[in-house]
Amino acid sequence: MNTNELWEAMGDLEEEDVPHVLTKLFTIYEERLSQKPNDEATALFFKHLGQALDQVGDCNLNRR
Repeated sequence: MNTNELWEAMGDLEEEDVPHVLTKLFTIYEERLSQKPNDEATALFFKHLGQALDQVGDCNLNRR
């Protein structure tokens, strides 16, 4: 799948499926990290995940 197809597939997800997809993605990279602790792509994934969580958290605080 290309990024456009993935974007569309994400938009088509049922709301209750979103946590399952995020959990699966996290566990895939967590396993990869345990197999290759110095893998740059894996470290970058977790860095970007942390940034996304911070940004969403900041947006949610600003809405209150």
